[in-house]
Amino acid sequence: MQSIAIVILGIIGMLLGWFVYSKFIASRIFKLDDSFVTPAHTMKDGVDYVPTNKVVLWGHHFTSVAGAAPIVGPAIAVYWGWVPAVLWVVFGTILFAGVHDMGALWASARHKGKSMGALSETVIGKRSRSLFMIVIFLVLLMVNAVFGVVIANSFVSQPNAVFPAWMAIAVALVIGQLLKRNFSLIPLCIVGIIVLYASVYAGSYIPLSLPETMFGLADKANWIIILFIYAAIASLLPVWMLLQPRDFINGMQLLVGLFLLYGAVFFAMPDITAPAFNAQTAVDSPSLIPLLFVTIACGAVSGFHGIVSSGTSSKQLDKETDARFVGYLGAVGEGSLALITIVAVSGVAFAASPEEWHEVYSHLGAGSVGAFITGGANLIQQGWGLPVDFSSTILAVMVVLFAGTTMDSGVRLQRYIIQEWGDIYSIGALKNGVVATLVAVGCCLLLAFGAGGASGSGGMIIWPLLGSTNQILASLTLLVISVMLIKLGRPAKYTLIPMVFVLIMAFFAGLIKLKEYYVEGNYLLVFLDAVVLIVSVLVMLEAFSVVSKLKKESKLKKEQANG
Repeated sequence: MQSIAIVILGIIGMLLGWFVYSKFIASRIFKLDDSFVTPAHTMKDGVDYVPTNKVVLWGHHFTSVAGAAPIVGPAIAVYWGWVPAVLWVVFGTILFAGVHDMGALWASARHKGKSMGALSETVIGKRSRSLFMIVIFLVLLMVNAVFGVVIANSFVSQPNAVFPAWMAIAVALVIGQLLKRNFSLIPLCIVGIIVLYASVYAGSYIPLSLPETMFGLADKANWIIILFIYAAIASLLPVWMLLQPRDFINGMQLLVGLFLLYGAVFFAMPDITAPAFNAQTAVDSPSLIPLLFVTIACGAVSGFHGIVSSGTSSKQLDKETDARFVGYLGAVGEGSLALITIVAVSGVAFAASPEEWHEVYSHLGAGSVGAFITGGANLIQQGWGLPVDFSSTILAVMVVLFAGTTMDSGVRLQRYIIQEWGDIYSIGALKNGVVATLVAVGCCLLLAFGAGGASGSGGMIIWPLLGSTNQILASLTLLVISVMLIKLGRPAKYTLIPMVFVLIMAFFAGLIKLKEYYVEGNYLLVFLDAVVLIVSVLVMLEAFSVVSKLKKESKLKKEQANG
Protein backbone atom coordinates (compact mmCIF):
# COMPACT_ATOMS: atom_id res chain seq x y z
CA MET A 1 0.00 0.00 0.00
CA GLN A 2 2.85 2.43 0.74
CA SER A 3 3.81 2.41 -2.94
CA ILE A 4 0.43 3.94 -3.90
CA ALA A 5 0.98 6.86 -1.52
CA ILE A 6 4.45 7.50 -2.99
CA VAL A 7 3.10 7.43 -6.54
CA ILE A 8 0.05 9.63 -5.86
CA LEU A 9 1.93 12.30 -3.91
CA GLY A 10 4.79 12.32 -6.44
CA ILE A 11 2.52 12.66 -9.47
CA ILE A 12 0.39 15.35 -7.82
CA GLY A 13 3.54 17.33 -7.06
CA MET A 14 4.83 17.08 -10.64
CA LEU A 15 1.43 17.98 -12.11
CA LEU A 16 1.28 21.08 -9.91
CA GLY A 17 4.74 21.94 -11.19
CA TRP A 18 3.54 21.59 -14.79
CA PHE A 19 0.21 23.42 -14.48
CA VAL A 20 1.27 26.17 -12.06
CA TYR A 21 5.02 26.68 -11.69
CA SER A 22 6.03 26.09 -15.32
CA LYS A 23 3.30 28.45 -16.52
CA PHE A 24 4.60 31.17 -14.17
CA ILE A 25 8.23 30.72 -15.29
CA ALA A 26 7.28 30.59 -18.98
CA SER A 27 5.06 33.70 -18.97
CA ARG A 28 6.59 35.92 -16.25
CA ILE A 29 10.31 35.08 -16.27
CA PHE A 30 11.26 33.76 -19.72
CA LYS A 31 8.30 35.57 -21.36
CA LEU A 32 7.95 33.04 -24.16
CA ASP A 33 6.52 34.76 -27.22
CA ASP A 34 4.99 33.15 -30.30
CA SER A 35 5.69 36.28 -32.34
CA PHE A 36 9.41 35.50 -32.07
CA VAL A 37 10.58 33.59 -35.16
CA THR A 38 12.67 30.61 -34.05
CA PRO A 39 15.94 29.46 -35.69
CA ALA A 40 14.09 26.40 -37.03
CA HIS A 41 12.44 28.84 -39.47
CA THR A 42 15.09 31.54 -39.94
CA MET A 43 17.92 29.02 -40.44
CA LYS A 44 15.93 26.12 -41.90
CA ASP A 45 18.25 23.71 -43.78
CA GLY A 46 16.27 20.46 -43.79
CA VAL A 47 19.05 18.64 -41.90
CA ASP A 48 19.55 20.11 -38.41
CA TYR A 49 17.24 23.15 -38.47
CA VAL A 50 13.73 21.76 -39.06
CA PRO A 51 10.45 23.18 -37.64
CA THR A 52 8.85 20.29 -35.80
CA ASN A 53 5.50 19.49 -34.24
CA LYS A 54 5.87 19.96 -30.48
CA VAL A 55 4.64 16.43 -29.70
CA VAL A 56 7.22 14.88 -32.05
CA LEU A 57 9.90 17.20 -30.68
CA TRP A 58 8.94 16.23 -27.13
CA GLY A 59 9.53 12.60 -28.10
CA HIS A 60 12.98 13.45 -29.48
CA HIS A 61 13.93 15.61 -26.52
CA PHE A 62 12.66 13.27 -23.86
CA THR A 63 14.19 10.07 -25.17
CA SER A 64 17.49 11.82 -25.97
CA VAL A 65 17.89 13.14 -22.44
CA ALA A 66 16.47 10.09 -20.67
CA GLY A 67 18.73 7.26 -21.77
CA ALA A 68 19.26 4.77 -18.97
CA ALA A 69 20.27 7.46 -16.45
CA PRO A 70 16.83 8.10 -14.81
CA ILE A 71 16.76 4.35 -14.17
CA VAL A 72 20.36 3.76 -13.09
CA GLY A 73 20.67 6.78 -10.77
CA PRO A 74 17.49 6.24 -8.70
CA ALA A 75 18.04 2.46 -8.60
CA ILE A 76 21.45 3.08 -7.03
CA ALA A 77 20.43 6.00 -4.77
CA VAL A 78 17.70 3.98 -3.00
CA TYR A 79 20.68 2.57 -1.07
CA TRP A 80 20.39 5.61 1.26
CA GLY A 81 16.63 5.02 1.65
CA TRP A 82 13.60 5.67 -0.52
CA VAL A 83 12.53 8.94 1.18
CA PRO A 84 15.60 11.04 0.18
CA ALA A 85 15.45 9.60 -3.34
CA VAL A 86 11.75 10.42 -3.76
CA LEU A 87 12.09 13.95 -2.34
CA TRP A 88 15.03 14.81 -4.62
CA VAL A 89 13.28 13.40 -7.71
CA VAL A 90 9.98 15.22 -7.07
CA PHE A 91 11.31 18.60 -5.95
CA GLY A 92 14.26 18.40 -8.34
CA THR A 93 11.87 17.87 -11.25
CA ILE A 94 9.57 20.74 -10.24
CA LEU A 95 12.07 23.43 -9.22
CA PHE A 96 15.30 22.43 -10.99
CA ALA A 97 15.02 20.18 -14.06
CA GLY A 98 11.96 21.73 -15.70
CA VAL A 99 13.28 25.28 -15.36
CA HIS A 100 16.77 24.20 -16.49
CA ASP A 101 15.55 22.41 -19.63
CA MET A 102 12.98 25.04 -20.63
CA GLY A 103 15.49 27.81 -19.93
CA ALA A 104 18.21 26.21 -22.05
CA LEU A 105 15.74 25.84 -24.94
CA TRP A 106 14.65 29.47 -24.62
CA ALA A 107 18.18 30.85 -24.32
CA SER A 108 19.46 28.87 -27.30
CA ALA A 109 16.47 29.70 -29.50
CA ARG A 110 17.00 33.41 -28.73
CA HIS A 111 20.58 33.09 -30.03
CA LYS A 112 20.20 31.28 -33.37
CA GLY A 113 20.14 27.80 -31.85
CA LYS A 114 23.66 28.10 -30.44
CA SER A 115 24.95 25.34 -28.17
CA MET A 116 25.35 26.21 -24.51
CA GLY A 117 29.13 26.43 -24.99
CA ALA A 118 28.86 28.92 -27.84
CA LEU A 119 26.09 30.75 -26.00
CA SER A 120 28.33 31.27 -22.96
CA GLU A 121 30.60 33.45 -25.12
CA THR A 122 27.70 35.71 -26.07
CA VAL A 123 26.23 35.92 -22.58
CA ILE A 124 29.28 35.74 -20.29
CA GLY A 125 32.46 36.31 -22.27
CA LYS A 126 34.84 34.97 -24.91
CA ARG A 127 37.09 33.09 -22.48
CA SER A 128 34.21 31.13 -21.01
CA ARG A 129 33.35 29.49 -24.32
CA SER A 130 36.40 27.24 -24.62
CA LEU A 131 36.27 26.40 -20.90
CA PHE A 132 32.57 25.57 -21.07
CA MET A 133 33.03 23.39 -24.13
CA ILE A 134 35.73 21.30 -22.40
CA VAL A 135 33.18 20.25 -19.77
CA ILE A 136 30.52 19.60 -22.43
CA PHE A 137 32.87 17.47 -24.53
CA LEU A 138 33.92 15.40 -21.50
CA VAL A 139 30.28 14.76 -20.55
CA LEU A 140 29.43 13.70 -24.11
CA LEU A 141 32.51 11.48 -24.27
CA MET A 142 31.50 9.76 -21.03
CA VAL A 143 27.87 9.32 -22.07
CA ASN A 144 28.59 8.00 -25.56
CA ALA A 145 31.41 5.65 -24.56
CA VAL A 146 29.51 4.23 -21.61
CA PHE A 147 26.10 3.89 -23.27
CA GLY A 148 27.78 1.92 -26.04
CA VAL A 149 28.96 -0.49 -23.33
CA VAL A 150 25.52 -0.53 -21.65
CA ILE A 151 23.74 -1.45 -24.90
CA ALA A 152 26.38 -4.04 -25.82
CA ASN A 153 26.09 -5.65 -22.37
CA SER A 154 22.30 -5.72 -22.75
CA PHE A 155 22.56 -7.35 -26.18
CA VAL A 156 24.87 -10.05 -24.77
CA SER A 157 22.86 -10.69 -21.59
CA GLN A 158 19.43 -10.14 -23.18
CA PRO A 159 19.60 -11.48 -26.78
CA ASN A 160 15.80 -11.25 -26.87
CA ALA A 161 16.18 -7.47 -27.00
CA VAL A 162 18.35 -7.45 -30.15
CA PHE A 163 15.62 -8.00 -32.77
CA PRO A 164 13.15 -5.38 -31.43
CA ALA A 165 15.97 -2.84 -30.92
CA TRP A 166 17.01 -2.94 -34.58
CA MET A 167 13.41 -3.32 -35.74
CA ALA A 168 12.63 -0.01 -34.06
CA ILE A 169 15.17 1.69 -36.35
CA ALA A 170 13.54 0.19 -39.47
CA VAL A 171 10.09 1.29 -38.30
CA ALA A 172 11.39 4.80 -37.56
CA LEU A 173 12.88 5.14 -41.07
CA VAL A 174 9.53 4.23 -42.64
CA ILE A 175 7.56 6.58 -40.38
CA GLY A 176 10.04 9.39 -41.07
CA GLN A 177 9.42 9.07 -44.82
CA LEU A 178 5.63 8.97 -44.34
CA LEU A 179 5.63 12.02 -42.03
CA LYS A 180 7.70 13.86 -44.63
CA ARG A 181 4.88 13.11 -47.07
CA ASN A 182 2.30 14.62 -44.67
CA PHE A 183 0.74 11.40 -43.42
CA SER A 184 -1.31 11.84 -40.25
CA LEU A 185 0.76 11.55 -37.06
CA ILE A 186 -1.72 9.69 -34.82
CA PRO A 187 -2.34 6.66 -37.10
CA LEU A 188 1.39 6.35 -37.74
CA CYS A 189 2.02 6.50 -34.01
CA ILE A 190 -0.49 3.72 -33.32
CA VAL A 191 0.85 1.50 -36.11
CA GLY A 192 4.45 2.15 -35.03
CA ILE A 193 3.74 1.15 -31.41
CA ILE A 194 1.86 -1.99 -32.52
CA VAL A 195 4.74 -3.06 -34.78
CA LEU A 196 7.30 -2.28 -32.05
CA TYR A 197 5.55 -4.40 -29.42
CA ALA A 198 4.92 -7.14 -31.95
CA SER A 199 8.69 -7.17 -32.49
CA VAL A 200 9.19 -7.31 -28.70
CA TYR A 201 6.92 -10.37 -28.58
CA ALA A 202 8.74 -11.91 -31.54
CA GLY A 203 12.07 -11.12 -29.91
CA SER A 204 11.08 -13.30 -26.94
CA TYR A 205 11.19 -16.25 -29.38
CA ILE A 206 13.98 -15.01 -31.66
CA PRO A 207 17.07 -14.38 -29.55
CA LEU A 208 19.87 -12.97 -31.71
CA SER A 209 23.51 -12.95 -30.78
CA LEU A 210 26.94 -12.53 -32.34
CA PRO A 211 29.54 -15.32 -32.22
CA GLU A 212 31.42 -15.29 -28.91
CA THR A 213 34.59 -14.45 -30.84
CA MET A 214 34.75 -12.69 -34.23
CA PHE A 215 37.69 -10.86 -35.86
CA GLY A 216 39.69 -11.59 -32.75
CA LEU A 217 37.26 -9.68 -30.51
CA ALA A 218 34.59 -10.80 -28.06
CA ASP A 219 30.91 -10.39 -28.92
CA LYS A 220 30.50 -7.38 -26.63
CA ALA A 221 33.42 -5.54 -28.29
CA ASN A 222 31.98 -6.23 -31.76
CA TRP A 223 28.60 -4.90 -30.67
CA ILE A 224 30.30 -1.69 -29.45
CA ILE A 225 31.93 -1.18 -32.88
CA ILE A 226 28.64 -1.88 -34.71
CA LEU A 227 26.78 0.55 -32.46
CA PHE A 228 29.25 3.37 -33.09
CA ILE A 229 29.15 2.78 -36.86
CA TYR A 230 25.36 3.06 -36.65
CA ALA A 231 25.56 6.18 -34.42
CA ALA A 232 27.97 7.85 -36.86
CA ILE A 233 25.62 7.26 -39.80
CA ALA A 234 22.53 8.27 -37.79
CA SER A 235 24.14 11.52 -36.63
CA LEU A 236 24.70 12.63 -40.23
CA LEU A 237 21.17 11.91 -41.46
CA PRO A 238 18.60 14.72 -41.54
CA VAL A 239 16.75 14.83 -38.20
CA TRP A 240 13.38 14.16 -39.86
CA MET A 241 14.63 10.91 -41.44
CA LEU A 242 15.55 8.92 -38.32
CA LEU A 243 16.16 11.01 -35.20
CA GLN A 244 12.68 12.50 -34.85
CA PRO A 245 10.56 9.43 -35.69
CA ARG A 246 12.76 7.06 -33.69
CA ASP A 247 12.70 9.28 -30.65
CA PHE A 248 8.95 9.82 -30.98
CA ILE A 249 8.30 6.06 -31.13
CA ASN A 250 10.52 5.57 -28.11
CA GLY A 251 8.63 8.34 -26.33
CA MET A 252 5.37 6.53 -27.00
CA GLN A 253 6.99 3.30 -25.87
CA LEU A 254 7.93 4.99 -22.64
CA LEU A 255 4.32 6.09 -22.10
CA VAL A 256 3.22 2.48 -22.56
CA GLY A 257 5.96 1.33 -20.15
CA LEU A 258 4.93 3.95 -17.57
CA PHE A 259 1.28 2.92 -17.99
CA LEU A 260 2.17 -0.72 -17.32
CA LEU A 261 4.35 0.09 -14.30
CA TYR A 262 2.08 2.69 -12.68
CA GLY A 263 -1.00 0.62 -13.44
CA ALA A 264 0.66 -2.40 -11.82
CA VAL A 265 1.22 -0.37 -8.64
CA PHE A 266 -2.51 0.38 -8.35
CA PHE A 267 -3.54 -3.19 -9.17
CA ALA A 268 -0.98 -5.00 -7.02
CA MET A 269 -0.65 -2.32 -4.27
CA PRO A 270 2.78 -3.60 -3.21
CA ASP A 271 4.28 -2.83 0.18
CA ILE A 272 7.67 -1.15 0.49
CA THR A 273 10.44 -3.33 1.93
CA ALA A 274 13.28 -0.84 1.51
CA PRO A 275 13.95 1.43 4.51
CA ALA A 276 12.75 5.03 4.47
CA PHE A 277 16.25 6.00 5.63
CA ASN A 278 18.91 3.29 5.48
CA ALA A 279 20.68 3.00 8.83
CA GLN A 280 22.52 -0.18 7.80
CA THR A 281 24.89 1.26 5.21
CA ALA A 282 28.37 -0.24 4.86
CA VAL A 283 31.11 1.28 7.00
CA ASP A 284 32.96 2.79 4.05
CA SER A 285 29.83 4.13 2.32
CA PRO A 286 29.93 7.77 1.17
CA SER A 287 27.55 10.20 2.86
CA LEU A 288 24.10 10.93 1.52
CA ILE A 289 24.98 14.63 1.25
CA PRO A 290 26.34 15.54 -1.28
CA LEU A 291 26.48 12.20 -3.14
CA LEU A 292 22.69 11.75 -3.49
CA PHE A 293 22.49 14.89 -5.63
CA VAL A 294 25.03 13.64 -8.16
CA THR A 295 23.93 10.00 -8.11
CA ILE A 296 20.42 11.01 -9.21
CA ALA A 297 20.97 13.48 -12.04
CA CYS A 298 18.55 12.60 -14.82
CA GLY A 299 15.21 12.51 -13.05
CA ALA A 300 16.05 15.57 -10.93
CA VAL A 301 18.37 17.88 -12.91
CA SER A 302 21.09 17.06 -15.41
CA GLY A 303 23.63 19.09 -17.34
CA PHE A 304 23.30 16.71 -20.28
CA HIS A 305 19.77 18.05 -20.77
CA GLY A 306 21.17 21.51 -21.43
CA ILE A 307 23.43 20.08 -24.14
CA VAL A 308 20.45 18.43 -25.87
CA SER A 309 18.17 21.45 -25.35
CA SER A 310 20.67 23.84 -26.92
CA GLY A 311 22.18 21.32 -29.33
CA THR A 312 19.36 19.61 -31.22
CA SER A 313 15.98 20.54 -29.68
CA SER A 314 16.35 24.34 -30.03
CA LYS A 315 17.05 23.89 -33.75
CA GLN A 316 13.68 22.13 -34.18
CA LEU A 317 11.51 24.44 -32.06
CA ASP A 318 8.53 25.51 -34.19
CA LYS A 319 7.21 28.16 -31.77
CA GLU A 320 8.95 29.65 -28.75
CA THR A 321 6.04 28.72 -26.45
CA ASP A 322 6.68 25.08 -27.38
CA ALA A 323 9.76 25.30 -25.12
CA ARG A 324 7.48 24.83 -22.10
CA PHE A 325 5.87 21.68 -23.51
CA VAL A 326 9.13 20.19 -24.77
CA GLY A 327 11.45 21.25 -21.94
CA TYR A 328 9.41 21.28 -18.76
CA LEU A 329 7.05 18.42 -19.67
CA GLY A 330 10.06 16.41 -20.85
CA ALA A 331 11.54 16.84 -17.37
CA VAL A 332 8.23 15.74 -15.82
CA GLY A 333 8.27 12.61 -17.99
CA GLU A 334 11.78 11.78 -16.86
CA GLY A 335 10.91 12.47 -13.22
CA SER A 336 7.96 10.07 -13.58
CA LEU A 337 10.32 7.36 -14.83
CA ALA A 338 12.72 8.00 -11.95
CA LEU A 339 9.85 7.85 -9.44
CA ILE A 340 8.51 4.50 -10.66
CA THR A 341 12.07 3.14 -10.75
CA ILE A 342 12.36 3.91 -7.02
CA VAL A 343 9.08 2.09 -6.37
CA ALA A 344 10.15 -0.91 -8.51
CA VAL A 345 13.39 -1.46 -6.55
CA SER A 346 11.92 -0.66 -3.13
CA GLY A 347 8.93 -2.97 -2.92
CA VAL A 348 8.02 -6.62 -2.49
CA ALA A 349 8.16 -7.16 -6.25
CA PHE A 350 11.91 -6.78 -5.93
CA ALA A 351 12.60 -8.02 -2.41
CA ALA A 352 10.01 -9.92 -0.35
CA SER A 353 11.34 -8.70 3.01
CA PRO A 354 13.55 -5.94 4.47
CA GLU A 355 16.20 -8.58 5.16
CA GLU A 356 16.21 -9.69 1.54
CA TRP A 357 16.40 -6.06 0.39
CA HIS A 358 19.40 -5.35 2.61
CA GLU A 359 21.07 -8.49 1.30
CA VAL A 360 20.83 -7.19 -2.27
CA TYR A 361 21.70 -3.58 -1.37
CA SER A 362 24.75 -4.52 0.66
CA HIS A 363 26.78 -1.63 -0.77
CA LEU A 364 26.40 1.48 -2.90
CA GLY A 365 26.11 0.53 -6.57
CA ALA A 366 24.55 -2.88 -5.89
CA GLY A 367 21.28 -1.81 -7.50
CA SER A 368 21.26 -0.71 -11.12
CA VAL A 369 19.53 -1.52 -14.43
CA GLY A 370 19.30 -5.19 -13.45
CA ALA A 371 17.44 -4.30 -10.24
CA PHE A 372 14.96 -2.18 -12.20
CA ILE A 373 14.30 -4.91 -14.79
CA THR A 374 13.85 -7.57 -12.09
CA GLY A 375 11.66 -5.44 -9.84
CA GLY A 376 9.73 -3.89 -12.74
CA ALA A 377 9.06 -7.23 -14.47
CA ASN A 378 7.81 -8.81 -11.24
CA LEU A 379 5.65 -5.74 -10.58
CA ILE A 380 4.05 -5.97 -14.04
CA GLN A 381 3.47 -9.69 -13.56
CA GLN A 382 1.78 -9.11 -10.20
CA GLY A 383 -0.33 -6.22 -11.47
CA TRP A 384 -1.22 -7.26 -15.02
CA GLY A 385 -0.53 -10.98 -15.07
CA LEU A 386 1.95 -10.77 -17.97
CA PRO A 387 4.71 -13.41 -17.99
CA VAL A 388 7.89 -12.30 -16.24
CA ASP A 389 10.06 -13.18 -19.26
CA PHE A 390 7.94 -11.05 -21.58
CA SER A 391 7.85 -8.18 -19.07
CA SER A 392 11.63 -8.37 -18.69
CA THR A 393 12.02 -8.16 -22.47
CA ILE A 394 9.76 -5.08 -22.60
CA LEU A 395 11.82 -3.28 -19.95
CA ALA A 396 15.16 -4.42 -21.40
CA VAL A 397 14.14 -3.12 -24.85
CA MET A 398 13.03 0.16 -23.25
CA VAL A 399 16.45 0.59 -21.62
CA VAL A 400 18.30 -0.32 -24.84
CA LEU A 401 16.24 2.02 -27.02
CA PHE A 402 16.64 4.90 -24.58
CA ALA A 403 20.37 4.40 -24.42
CA GLY A 404 20.49 4.09 -28.22
CA THR A 405 18.67 7.38 -28.83
CA THR A 406 20.98 9.09 -26.37
CA MET A 407 23.95 7.75 -28.35
CA ASP A 408 22.41 9.02 -31.61
CA SER A 409 21.95 12.50 -30.19
CA GLY A 410 25.23 12.38 -28.25
CA VAL A 411 27.37 11.69 -31.32
CA ARG A 412 25.49 14.40 -33.26
CA LEU A 413 26.16 16.84 -30.41
CA GLN A 414 29.83 15.86 -30.32
CA ARG A 415 29.94 16.62 -34.03
CA TYR A 416 28.48 20.09 -33.34
CA ILE A 417 31.13 20.75 -30.67
CA ILE A 418 33.99 19.70 -32.95
CA GLN A 419 32.60 21.83 -35.79
CA GLU A 420 32.40 24.79 -33.40
CA TRP A 421 36.05 24.21 -32.48
CA GLY A 422 36.80 24.25 -36.19
CA ASP A 423 35.17 27.69 -36.37
CA ILE A 424 36.94 29.01 -33.26
CA TYR A 425 40.42 27.91 -34.35
CA SER A 426 39.87 28.25 -38.13
CA ILE A 427 40.52 24.56 -38.86
CA GLY A 428 38.69 23.95 -42.11
CA ALA A 429 38.68 20.14 -41.90
CA LEU A 430 36.87 20.14 -38.55
CA LYS A 431 34.07 22.27 -39.99
CA ASN A 432 33.15 19.36 -42.28
CA GLY A 433 30.32 17.26 -40.82
CA VAL A 434 31.74 13.89 -41.92
CA VAL A 435 35.22 14.67 -40.60
CA ALA A 436 33.82 16.00 -37.31
CA THR A 437 31.71 12.84 -36.91
CA LEU A 438 34.69 10.59 -37.56
CA VAL A 439 36.70 12.52 -34.96
CA ALA A 440 33.85 12.21 -32.44
CA VAL A 441 33.41 8.48 -32.96
CA GLY A 442 37.18 8.02 -33.05
CA CYS A 443 37.52 9.67 -29.61
CA CYS A 444 34.82 7.38 -28.19
CA LEU A 445 36.37 4.23 -29.67
CA LEU A 446 39.85 5.33 -28.58
CA LEU A 447 38.58 5.66 -25.02
CA ALA A 448 36.64 2.40 -25.25
CA PHE A 449 39.48 0.26 -26.60
CA GLY A 450 42.53 2.35 -25.70
CA ALA A 451 41.71 2.49 -22.00
CA GLY A 452 39.68 -0.71 -21.78
CA GLY A 453 41.65 -3.04 -24.04
CA ALA A 454 39.98 -5.64 -26.24
CA SER A 455 36.83 -5.63 -24.11
CA GLY A 456 35.93 -2.12 -25.29
CA SER A 457 34.87 -1.11 -21.77
CA GLY A 458 37.26 1.82 -21.42
CA GLY A 459 34.41 4.27 -21.01
CA MET A 460 33.59 2.70 -17.66
CA ILE A 461 36.96 3.89 -16.34
CA ILE A 462 35.91 7.56 -16.42
CA TRP A 463 32.22 6.84 -15.72
CA PRO A 464 32.59 7.65 -11.99
CA LEU A 465 33.30 11.23 -13.03
CA LEU A 466 29.94 11.64 -14.77
CA GLY A 467 27.91 12.40 -11.65
CA SER A 468 29.79 15.47 -10.44
CA THR A 469 30.81 16.62 -13.96
CA ASN A 470 27.23 16.42 -15.21
CA GLN A 471 25.86 18.41 -12.29
CA ILE A 472 28.60 21.04 -12.56
CA LEU A 473 27.53 21.42 -16.19
CA ALA A 474 23.90 21.84 -15.03
CA SER A 475 24.97 24.63 -12.68
CA LEU A 476 26.94 26.31 -15.49
CA THR A 477 23.89 26.14 -17.76
CA LEU A 478 21.70 27.68 -15.05
CA LEU A 479 24.37 30.35 -14.63
CA VAL A 480 24.26 31.29 -18.34
CA ILE A 481 20.44 31.52 -18.17
CA SER A 482 20.68 33.63 -14.99
CA VAL A 483 23.15 36.10 -16.50
CA MET A 484 20.92 36.39 -19.56
CA LEU A 485 17.93 37.19 -17.32
CA ILE A 486 19.94 39.79 -15.38
CA LYS A 487 20.95 41.46 -18.65
CA LEU A 488 17.27 41.60 -19.61
CA GLY A 489 16.36 43.12 -16.24
CA ARG A 490 14.25 40.14 -15.15
CA PRO A 491 14.21 38.22 -11.83
CA ALA A 492 17.01 35.65 -11.82
CA LYS A 493 16.44 34.02 -8.41
CA TYR A 494 14.42 31.16 -9.92
CA THR A 495 17.54 29.98 -11.74
CA LEU A 496 20.25 31.36 -9.44
CA ILE A 497 19.06 29.51 -6.31
CA PRO A 498 18.99 26.10 -8.07
CA MET A 499 22.36 26.96 -9.63
CA VAL A 500 24.00 27.67 -6.27
CA PHE A 501 22.54 24.52 -4.67
CA VAL A 502 23.57 22.20 -7.52
CA LEU A 503 27.03 23.77 -7.77
CA ILE A 504 27.76 23.35 -4.06
CA MET A 505 26.64 19.71 -4.07
CA ALA A 506 28.47 18.86 -7.29
CA PHE A 507 31.66 20.69 -6.34
CA PHE A 508 31.95 19.01 -2.95
CA ALA A 509 31.10 15.63 -4.52
CA GLY A 510 33.90 16.27 -7.00
CA LEU A 511 36.32 17.04 -4.17
CA ILE A 512 35.33 13.86 -2.31
CA LYS A 513 35.84 11.82 -5.47
CA LEU A 514 39.17 13.56 -6.13
CA LYS A 515 40.45 12.33 -2.76
CA GLU A 516 39.14 8.81 -3.44
CA TYR A 517 40.84 8.62 -6.82
CA TYR A 518 44.12 9.88 -5.33
CA VAL A 519 44.03 7.29 -2.54
CA GLU A 520 43.26 4.58 -5.11
CA GLY A 521 46.16 5.77 -7.27
CA ASN A 522 43.85 6.39 -10.27
CA TYR A 523 45.71 9.41 -11.58
CA LEU A 524 43.75 9.61 -14.85
CA LEU A 525 40.57 10.31 -12.89
CA VAL A 526 42.49 12.64 -10.55
CA PHE A 527 43.62 14.68 -13.56
CA LEU A 528 40.21 14.80 -15.27
CA ASP A 529 38.36 15.58 -12.03
CA ALA A 530 40.80 18.40 -11.25
CA VAL A 531 40.37 19.80 -14.79
CA VAL A 532 36.57 19.87 -14.45
CA LEU A 533 36.70 21.53 -11.02
CA ILE A 534 39.21 24.18 -12.13
CA VAL A 535 37.31 24.93 -15.35
CA SER A 536 34.04 25.32 -13.46
CA VAL A 537 35.64 27.79 -11.03
CA LEU A 538 37.09 29.84 -13.90
CA VAL A 539 33.72 30.02 -15.69
CA MET A 540 32.04 31.07 -12.44
CA LEU A 541 34.60 33.83 -11.89
CA GLU A 542 34.01 35.07 -15.43
CA ALA A 543 30.26 35.11 -14.83
CA PHE A 544 30.49 36.86 -11.48
CA SER A 545 32.68 39.49 -13.13
CA VAL A 546 29.98 40.09 -15.74
CA VAL A 547 27.21 40.22 -13.12
CA SER A 548 29.22 42.68 -11.00
CA LYS A 549 29.78 44.91 -14.04
CA LEU A 550 26.07 44.82 -14.90
CA LYS A 551 25.12 45.82 -11.36
CA LYS A 552 27.55 48.74 -11.40
CA GLU A 553 26.18 49.91 -14.76
CA SER A 554 22.61 49.61 -13.46
CA LYS A 555 23.48 51.57 -10.30
CA LEU A 556 25.19 54.29 -12.36
CA LYS A 557 22.16 54.62 -14.65
CA LYS A 558 19.87 55.00 -11.63
CA GLU A 559 22.15 57.65 -10.12
CA GLN A 560 22.24 59.55 -13.42
CA ALA A 561 18.49 59.34 -13.70
CA ASN A 562 18.02 60.66 -10.17
CA GLY A 563 20.70 63.31 -10.61
